[in-house]
Amino acid sequence: MQYLGREAGLTYDLAPAAPRLVVDPGEPFVVQTEDALNGALLDGGPPTAQQLGEALASDSFNPCSGPIAVRGARPGDVLAVHVEVIDPAPVGVAAVFEGLGPLQDSATYPDCRGPFTKLVGQAAGVATYGALRWPLRPHIGTIAVAPARPLSAGSDANYGQGRFGGNLDCREIAPGNTVLLPVLVDDALLFVGDVHGSMADGELFGTGVETRAELTLRCELRRGGQELPFARVETPTHIVQLCSDRPVEAAIDQAFRWLLAWLVATYDVTAQDAYVLLGIHPDVRIDVYQLIRLGRLGATVGVAVPRSLLEQLS
Repeated sequence: MQYLGREAGLTYDLAPAAPRLVVDPGEPFVVQTEDALNGALLDGGPPTAQQLGEALASDSFNPCSGPIAVRGARPGDVLAVHVEVIDPAPVGVAAVFEGLGPLQDSATYPDCRGPFTKLVGQAAGVATYGALRWPLRPHIGTIAVAPARPLSAGSDANYGQGRFGGNLDCREIAPGNTVLLPVLVDDALLFVGDVHGSMADGELFGTGVETRAELTLRCELRRGGQELPFARVETPTHIVQLCSDRPVEAAIDQAFRWLLAWLVATYDVTAQDAYVLLGIHPDVRIDVYQLIRLGRLGATVGVAVPRSLLEQLS
Protein backbone atom coordinates (compact mmCIF):
# COMPACT_ATOMS: atom_id res chain seq x y z
CA MET A 1 0.00 0.00 0.00
CA GLN A 2 1.36 3.42 -0.93
CA TYR A 3 2.25 5.73 1.96
CA LEU A 4 2.64 9.50 2.26
CA GLY A 5 4.45 10.44 5.46
CA ARG A 6 4.32 13.90 6.98
CA GLU A 7 8.10 14.13 6.56
CA ALA A 8 7.47 14.35 2.79
CA GLY A 9 6.40 17.93 3.36
CA LEU A 10 3.32 19.84 4.41
CA THR A 11 1.60 22.83 2.84
CA TYR A 12 -0.81 25.64 3.69
CA ASP A 13 -1.57 26.32 0.01
CA LEU A 14 -4.38 24.27 -1.52
CA ALA A 15 -3.16 24.91 -5.05
CA PRO A 16 -1.87 22.98 -8.07
CA ALA A 17 1.65 21.67 -7.43
CA ALA A 18 3.77 18.63 -8.19
CA PRO A 19 2.08 15.65 -6.51
CA ARG A 20 3.72 14.01 -3.53
CA LEU A 21 1.79 10.80 -4.18
CA VAL A 22 0.06 9.37 -7.27
CA VAL A 23 -2.70 6.80 -6.83
CA ASP A 24 -5.09 4.92 -9.09
CA PRO A 25 -8.86 5.08 -8.64
CA GLY A 26 -9.90 2.37 -6.20
CA GLU A 27 -6.43 2.02 -4.69
CA PRO A 28 -6.24 2.33 -0.88
CA PHE A 29 -3.40 4.50 0.42
CA VAL A 30 -2.14 5.82 3.75
CA VAL A 31 -1.49 9.49 4.61
CA GLN A 32 0.04 10.94 7.76
CA THR A 33 -1.26 14.35 8.84
CA GLU A 34 0.12 16.92 11.28
CA ASP A 35 -1.90 18.54 14.05
CA ALA A 36 -3.44 21.94 13.33
CA LEU A 37 -0.90 23.63 15.62
CA ASN A 38 2.05 22.53 13.44
CA GLY A 39 3.32 19.71 15.60
CA ALA A 40 3.05 21.57 18.91
CA LEU A 41 2.63 18.25 20.73
CA LEU A 42 5.94 16.86 19.52
CA ASP A 43 7.53 17.08 22.97
CA GLY A 44 4.53 15.40 24.63
CA GLY A 45 3.49 18.50 26.58
CA PRO A 46 0.75 21.05 25.96
CA PRO A 47 1.46 24.04 23.70
CA THR A 48 2.34 27.14 25.68
CA ALA A 49 0.41 30.42 25.67
CA GLN A 50 3.29 31.91 23.68
CA GLN A 51 2.99 29.20 21.01
CA LEU A 52 -0.75 29.82 20.76
CA GLY A 53 -0.20 33.55 20.41
CA GLU A 54 2.46 33.06 17.73
CA ALA A 55 0.20 30.70 15.76
CA LEU A 56 -2.72 33.13 15.93
CA ALA A 57 -0.56 36.08 14.89
CA SER A 58 0.95 34.22 11.94
CA ASP A 59 -2.28 32.53 10.76
CA SER A 60 -0.26 29.30 10.66
CA PHE A 61 -2.89 26.63 11.13
CA ASN A 62 -3.91 23.36 9.52
CA PRO A 63 -0.84 22.19 7.58
CA CYS A 64 -2.06 19.71 4.96
CA SER A 65 -0.56 16.61 3.40
CA GLY A 66 -0.63 16.58 -0.37
CA PRO A 67 -1.25 17.11 -3.14
CA ILE A 68 -2.24 13.55 -3.97
CA ALA A 69 -2.87 12.95 -7.67
CA VAL A 70 -5.62 10.56 -8.74
CA ARG A 71 -4.79 9.17 -12.18
CA GLY A 72 -7.36 9.93 -14.84
CA ALA A 73 -9.32 12.54 -12.91
CA ARG A 74 -10.50 15.33 -15.19
CA PRO A 75 -12.40 18.58 -14.61
CA GLY A 76 -16.11 17.80 -14.50
CA ASP A 77 -15.62 14.49 -12.69
CA VAL A 78 -16.63 13.94 -9.08
CA LEU A 79 -13.91 12.71 -6.73
CA ALA A 80 -15.40 10.35 -4.15
CA VAL A 81 -13.00 10.07 -1.21
CA HIS A 82 -13.77 7.03 0.94
CA VAL A 83 -12.55 7.53 4.52
CA GLU A 84 -11.68 4.02 5.63
CA VAL A 85 -9.57 4.53 8.77
CA ILE A 86 -8.56 7.49 10.95
CA ASP A 87 -5.95 6.52 13.55
CA PRO A 88 -5.27 9.52 15.83
CA ALA A 89 -2.11 9.99 17.90
CA PRO A 90 -2.20 8.92 21.59
CA VAL A 91 -2.58 12.53 22.76
CA GLY A 92 -4.54 15.47 21.35
CA VAL A 93 -5.03 19.03 22.55
CA ALA A 94 -7.95 21.45 22.89
CA ALA A 95 -6.66 25.02 22.56
CA VAL A 96 -8.52 28.15 23.66
CA PHE A 97 -7.07 31.24 21.99
CA GLU A 98 -7.24 34.72 23.44
CA GLY A 99 -9.86 36.81 21.68
CA LEU A 100 -11.80 33.92 20.12
CA GLY A 101 -15.01 32.20 21.14
CA PRO A 102 -18.15 33.25 22.99
CA LEU A 103 -16.32 33.93 26.29
CA GLN A 104 -13.46 35.94 24.81
CA ASP A 105 -14.24 39.04 26.88
CA SER A 106 -16.32 37.52 29.68
CA ALA A 107 -16.17 39.25 33.05
CA THR A 108 -18.21 36.45 34.60
CA TYR A 109 -15.81 33.70 33.45
CA PRO A 110 -12.41 35.39 33.05
CA ASP A 111 -10.57 32.08 33.40
CA CYS A 112 -12.20 30.98 30.11
CA ARG A 113 -10.81 33.84 28.01
CA GLY A 114 -7.58 32.07 27.08
CA PRO A 115 -5.01 31.40 26.02
CA PHE A 116 -4.78 27.92 27.55
CA THR A 117 -4.74 24.29 26.48
CA LYS A 118 -6.05 20.97 27.75
CA LEU A 119 -4.57 17.61 26.84
CA VAL A 120 -6.90 14.77 25.85
CA GLY A 121 -5.84 11.13 25.80
CA GLN A 122 -6.77 9.10 22.73
CA ALA A 123 -6.26 5.37 23.15
CA ALA A 124 -8.23 2.25 22.18
CA GLY A 125 -11.00 4.37 20.67
CA VAL A 126 -11.61 6.31 23.89
CA ALA A 127 -11.06 10.00 24.68
CA THR A 128 -9.80 10.73 28.21
CA TYR A 129 -10.21 14.14 29.85
CA GLY A 130 -9.28 13.91 33.51
CA ALA A 131 -11.61 11.28 34.94
CA LEU A 132 -14.05 11.60 32.04
CA ARG A 133 -14.28 9.15 29.15
CA TRP A 134 -16.18 9.11 25.86
CA PRO A 135 -15.84 7.31 22.51
CA LEU A 136 -13.46 8.92 20.03
CA ARG A 137 -15.18 10.23 16.92
CA PRO A 138 -12.29 11.30 14.69
CA HIS A 139 -12.87 13.26 11.51
CA ILE A 140 -10.89 15.19 8.88
CA GLY A 141 -11.22 18.95 9.38
CA THR A 142 -9.58 20.15 6.16
CA ILE A 143 -10.07 18.29 2.87
CA ALA A 144 -9.87 19.84 -0.58
CA VAL A 145 -9.00 19.47 -4.22
CA ALA A 146 -6.91 22.06 -6.02
CA PRO A 147 -8.96 24.83 -7.67
CA ALA A 148 -8.05 26.02 -11.15
CA ARG A 149 -7.65 29.61 -9.89
CA PRO A 150 -6.44 29.30 -6.28
CA LEU A 151 -5.88 33.02 -5.70
CA SER A 152 -9.44 34.01 -6.56
CA ALA A 153 -10.76 30.93 -4.71
CA GLY A 154 -8.90 31.89 -1.54
CA SER A 155 -7.78 28.31 -1.16
CA ASP A 156 -5.45 28.28 1.84
CA ALA A 157 -5.56 25.53 4.48
CA ASN A 158 -6.95 27.67 7.29
CA TYR A 159 -9.39 30.23 5.86
CA GLY A 160 -10.12 28.56 2.54
CA GLN A 161 -13.66 27.31 1.96
CA GLY A 162 -15.41 26.88 -1.32
CA ARG A 163 -16.44 24.55 -4.08
CA PHE A 164 -13.02 22.90 -3.78
CA GLY A 165 -13.62 22.01 -0.09
CA GLY A 166 -11.24 23.48 2.47
CA ASN A 167 -11.44 24.04 6.22
CA LEU A 168 -14.92 22.61 6.72
CA ASP A 169 -14.57 20.96 10.16
CA CYS A 170 -17.48 18.66 9.31
CA ARG A 171 -17.90 15.76 11.72
CA GLU A 172 -19.37 13.62 8.93
CA ILE A 173 -15.96 13.37 7.20
CA ALA A 174 -15.32 10.28 9.26
CA PRO A 175 -14.55 6.57 8.86
CA GLY A 176 -17.20 4.72 6.91
CA ASN A 177 -18.33 7.83 5.04
CA THR A 178 -17.56 9.23 1.57
CA VAL A 179 -16.75 12.85 0.71
CA LEU A 180 -17.74 14.09 -2.75
CA LEU A 181 -15.67 16.91 -4.27
CA PRO A 182 -15.73 18.37 -7.79
CA VAL A 183 -12.59 17.77 -9.82
CA LEU A 184 -11.36 21.18 -10.97
CA VAL A 185 -7.89 20.37 -12.39
CA ASP A 186 -6.33 17.30 -14.00
CA ASP A 187 -5.61 14.50 -11.48
CA ALA A 188 -7.78 16.28 -8.86
CA LEU A 189 -4.82 16.98 -6.48
CA LEU A 190 -6.24 16.08 -3.07
CA PHE A 191 -5.17 17.65 0.24
CA VAL A 192 -6.01 16.44 3.77
CA GLY A 193 -5.19 17.71 7.27
CA ASP A 194 -6.54 19.21 10.51
CA VAL A 195 -7.79 15.93 12.01
CA HIS A 196 -9.84 16.09 15.21
CA GLY A 197 -10.07 13.18 17.63
CA SER A 198 -13.47 14.50 18.67
CA MET A 199 -15.35 17.79 18.45
CA ALA A 200 -18.66 19.22 19.57
CA ASP A 201 -20.97 20.74 16.97
CA GLY A 202 -20.13 24.38 16.33
CA GLU A 203 -16.43 24.25 17.31
CA LEU A 204 -17.36 27.36 19.31
CA PHE A 205 -13.92 28.34 20.61
CA GLY A 206 -12.11 27.39 17.41
CA THR A 207 -10.61 23.96 18.03
CA GLY A 208 -11.68 20.39 18.60
CA VAL A 209 -9.25 17.83 19.93
CA GLU A 210 -6.40 18.70 17.54
CA THR A 211 -4.23 15.72 16.71
CA ARG A 212 -1.77 14.10 14.42
CA ALA A 213 -3.28 11.14 12.60
CA GLU A 214 -2.74 8.39 10.07
CA LEU A 215 -5.48 8.06 7.45
CA THR A 216 -6.38 5.21 5.13
CA LEU A 217 -8.26 6.61 2.13
CA ARG A 218 -9.49 5.37 -1.22
CA CYS A 219 -10.64 7.50 -4.16
CA GLU A 220 -13.00 6.72 -7.00
CA LEU A 221 -14.08 8.80 -9.96
CA ARG A 222 -17.70 9.41 -10.88
CA ARG A 223 -18.22 10.71 -14.38
CA GLY A 224 -21.11 12.26 -16.21
CA GLY A 225 -23.17 13.12 -13.16
CA GLN A 226 -24.43 16.37 -11.73
CA GLU A 227 -21.76 19.06 -11.42
CA LEU A 228 -21.13 19.65 -7.73
CA PRO A 229 -21.58 23.19 -6.38
CA PHE A 230 -19.93 22.32 -3.04
CA ALA A 231 -18.76 19.33 -1.00
CA ARG A 232 -21.20 16.56 -0.17
CA VAL A 233 -20.99 13.57 2.16
CA GLU A 234 -22.57 10.14 1.85
CA THR A 235 -23.03 8.08 5.02
CA PRO A 236 -24.67 4.68 5.51
CA THR A 237 -27.81 6.44 6.82
CA HIS A 238 -27.91 9.90 5.13
CA ILE A 239 -26.78 12.04 2.24
CA VAL A 240 -25.49 15.45 3.37
CA GLN A 241 -25.15 18.71 1.44
CA LEU A 242 -22.56 21.07 2.95
CA CYS A 243 -22.23 24.84 2.67
CA SER A 244 -19.97 27.45 4.30
CA ASP A 245 -21.22 31.03 4.48
CA ARG A 246 -22.13 33.93 6.79
CA PRO A 247 -24.55 34.44 8.41
CA VAL A 248 -25.37 30.86 9.32
CA GLU A 249 -28.92 31.29 7.98
CA ALA A 250 -27.47 32.03 4.53
CA ALA A 251 -25.43 28.82 4.68
CA ILE A 252 -28.52 26.81 5.62
CA ASP A 253 -30.64 28.37 2.85
CA GLN A 254 -27.98 27.67 0.23
CA ALA A 255 -27.43 24.09 1.43
CA PHE A 256 -31.19 23.51 1.12
CA ARG A 257 -31.22 24.86 -2.45
CA TRP A 258 -28.28 22.67 -3.46
CA LEU A 259 -29.81 19.65 -1.75
CA LEU A 260 -33.13 20.17 -3.51
CA ALA A 261 -31.30 20.26 -6.86
CA TRP A 262 -29.47 17.04 -5.89
CA LEU A 263 -32.75 15.28 -5.10
CA VAL A 264 -34.46 16.43 -8.32
CA ALA A 265 -31.48 15.43 -10.49
CA THR A 266 -30.94 12.02 -8.89
CA TYR A 267 -34.25 10.77 -7.56
CA ASP A 268 -37.76 10.50 -8.95
CA VAL A 269 -39.14 13.60 -7.27
CA THR A 270 -40.39 16.98 -8.46
CA ALA A 271 -38.94 20.21 -7.11
CA GLN A 272 -42.26 20.94 -5.39
CA ASP A 273 -42.39 17.58 -3.60
CA ALA A 274 -38.71 17.76 -2.67
CA TYR A 275 -39.24 21.25 -1.22
CA VAL A 276 -42.16 20.07 0.90
CA LEU A 277 -40.38 16.91 2.07
CA LEU A 278 -37.34 18.88 3.19
CA GLY A 279 -39.67 20.90 5.41
CA ILE A 280 -41.87 18.17 6.88
CA HIS A 281 -39.94 14.89 7.10
CA PRO A 282 -38.89 14.43 10.75
CA ASP A 283 -35.54 12.81 9.88
CA VAL A 284 -34.30 15.65 7.68
CA ARG A 285 -31.54 17.18 9.80
CA ILE A 286 -29.63 20.47 9.94
CA ASP A 287 -26.19 20.29 11.57
CA VAL A 288 -23.98 23.28 12.29
CA TYR A 289 -20.39 22.07 12.35
CA GLN A 290 -18.34 25.25 12.56
CA LEU A 291 -19.32 28.63 13.98
CA ILE A 292 -16.02 30.21 15.09
CA ARG A 293 -15.61 33.80 13.92
CA LEU A 294 -12.08 33.96 12.54
CA GLY A 295 -11.03 35.95 9.48
CA ARG A 296 -13.12 35.10 6.44
CA LEU A 297 -14.23 31.67 7.66
CA GLY A 298 -17.88 30.98 7.03
CA ALA A 299 -20.16 28.92 9.23
CA THR A 300 -20.21 25.34 7.93
CA VAL A 301 -23.56 23.58 7.93
CA GLY A 302 -24.92 20.34 6.56
CA VAL A 303 -28.47 19.45 5.59
CA ALA A 304 -29.01 15.70 5.69
CA VAL A 305 -31.71 13.51 4.13
CA PRO A 306 -32.24 9.95 5.42
CA ARG A 307 -31.65 7.08 3.03
CA SER A 308 -34.96 5.58 4.16
CA LEU A 309 -36.71 8.47 2.40
CA LEU A 310 -34.48 8.15 -0.68
CA GLU A 311 -35.35 4.45 -0.95
CA GLN A 312 -39.05 5.35 -1.08
CA LEU A 313 -38.41 7.99 -3.72
CA SER A 314 -36.50 5.47 -5.84
